[in-house]
Amino acid sequence: MNRIARSTLLLALTVPLVLGLFAGSAGAKLGPGHQVSVMTRNLYLGADLSPAIAAKSTKEFVEANGKILRDVTANDFPVRAKGLAREIDKKKPDLVGLQEVALWRTGPPSLEPLLGSGGPTATTVRYDYLKELLAQLNKGKKRYRVAVVQQEFDFEAPADENQVPNDGPNGLIKDAEINGRLTMRDVILVRLGAGVRTSHPQKGNFQNMLTVQLSGVEVHVLRGWTALDAKVRGSQKFRFLDTHLESFDDSSQVPSVRALQASELVAKDGPATTSLPVILVGDLNSDDNTVEDGDRQAYQTLVKAGMRERSTGKPLGCCLNSSLLAVGAGGSVTDLDHQVDHVMTRDPKKVKLISSAVTGRQPLNGFWDSDHAGLYSSLWLLR
Repeated sequence: MNRIARSTLLLALTVPLVLGLFAGSAGAKLGPGHQVSVMTRNLYLGADLSPAIAAKSTKEFVEANGKILRDVTANDFPVRAKGLAREIDKKKPDLVGLQEVALWRTGPPSLEPLLGSGGPTATTVRYDYLKELLAQLNKGKKRYRVAVVQQEFDFEAPADENQVPNDGPNGLIKDAEINGRLTMRDVILVRLGAGVRTSHPQKGNFQNMLTVQLSGVEVHVLRGWTALDAKVRGSQKFRFLDTHLESFDDSSQVPSVRALQASELVAKDGPATTSLPVILVGDLNSDDNTVEDGDRQAYQTLVKAGMRERSTGKPLGCCLNSSLLAVGAGGSVTDLDHQVDHVMTRDPKKVKLISSAVTGRQPLNGFWDSDHAGLYSSLWLLR
């Protein structure tokens, strides 16, 4: 047997032994069960949408949309995807819940898609965040597969990206030379070769939605969730649920939109209501301690329904205070001063926390990976 073969055999024998010793020590402390690791990661859509939402005229709206497209380009997701893939590959979670998995497309300038008088014109893909992330994550070896994708907010509008006046159609959008289209998605990834078996993929959109006026047009902001049932290395079956609750609603409203969305998750017919143990991950835009009072509603709704935190005590992971993530363009680790990303369970007697970590709190390749940090938890699922 040559040296390479001996090394391969030794590694094959050592890894199960180490995992067995780890499982044995955890089992001795927590009881018979299996270790399961999960991660939640908001990819950041690439720009701050607030100026477009707040625009008072069509001209301001077109200008704001142009800045959004320029910011998305400046935030360079193909580079950021390298850092995000590194975060995931370093922790090697069995299941990953992704939010803001944006798909950006462009097309000829037109008001028709915005007004609902015509179909989408923006069909040319500029950035597909899911495709870019998988390309980096599976480079050289396929490590993760897509299990569930849920489409959410899908919006197209004219934009003045190049800042050249009067190069668009006449009338209200005479400065718009392009249409930009943002399609948001939530995604679950499953680690390959790690003994993860999945079934019953599910997805849905919330009935409760934020409604905003964009350039005089009423727009409903569609949000939702993805879920699947899983067994990991012989564990009992559990439900893995990923969501992104509303970001822009009025936190002084009681109940807030995001609180109503949280209620849908734990309702009698909601995805978090099942006889299986439930592990919920996602960007809840809510917390019990580190955000202002109004933004606590969604988190408190989940806690009232029996949900309990299964992450590190102070995972300060949100949010970089800048629309540009390039190092030197704005944003500092000190901006990551509160928590909106969570790992929770509805079965605290069955799902125990072994350890947890925050990822992405330092820039890489000249960029922050996202405006959020990532959140990883190693869990012990009792038999």
